[in-house]
Amino acid sequence: MRRILSALLLLLGACAAPLASTGVASAQTPAPAAAAAAAPAEVPVLGYEVVRAFPHATDAFTEGLFYRGDDELVESTGRFPSDIRIVRLSTGEVLKTRELDTAYFGEGIVQVGDRLISLTWRNRIGFIWNAADLTPMGLFSYTGEGWALTRDDHRIIMSDGTPVLRFLDPETLRPIGRLEVTAAGVPVDQLNELEWVADAEAPGGGYIYANIWQTDRIARIDPTNGHVVAWIDLTGLFPESERKDVTDDVLNGIAWDAAGKRLFVTGKNWPQLFEIRIKQDRP
Repeated sequence: MRRILSALLLLLGACAAPLASTGVASAQTPAPAAAAAAAPAEVPVLGYEVVRAFPHATDAFTEGLFYRGDDELVESTGRFPSDIRIVRLSTGEVLKTRELDTAYFGEGIVQVGDRLISLTWRNRIGFIWNAADLTPMGLFSYTGEGWALTRDDHRIIMSDGTPVLRFLDPETLRPIGRLEVTAAGVPVDQLNELEWVADAEAPGGGYIYANIWQTDRIARIDPTNGHVVAWIDLTGLFPESERKDVTDDVLNGIAWDAAGKRLFVTGKNWPQLFEIRIKQDRP
């Protein structure tokens, strides 16, 4: 009997040995750690050079800006009273202006067909104007704050100071989508004045340019995923030492001349508006 038991024990031991080498982890054995996700690539910083400077009204607390051809800019201003103005680019002359009621702090502006669409800061009310003579055409409403507007070929793009851009239907002005903006994986807030810059080689047909409030940087944003693909550093364009109020007189205002491939920038109460060229290296 002992011989039989010994034989059985030897047989069981032989069968158990392969089980120990199967690689199946026990409940007490921690599973191998998953590989860490690759860190997002660092966002490149680009420089600039000034091509030309134009006069800009120092009473313009610039909130919205775009170029609509024929040497004309459309600009919206904040503070009280806020206004909308049509400006001759080459001379800085204000050709037409429309003041807002002092109950409203004006914000961004964009043109859709024969209409100008403008925002107010905290009233949650936007205005619709005749693009030719600035006569009022209507109102619309939205939630949250209004900061800036631009548009691509099929939608209006709106900022509200958060990291999220809103997309609006250009006809109904109702929301149709959202896009979170991130740089190296980190949400970017304080997105202020916006401009759509068409680029046939870009994934989405162009980039959204956004001023970052109270900085001298512009974010170049991929509209397909919200990633900041480059920072444009405009340090020194209008030095803080020359600004009357370094807190308020900040870089804000981007305009793109699609036909002439010219990029214009200015700031709140700045005496000049600049045509600049983006460089691959910092100044």
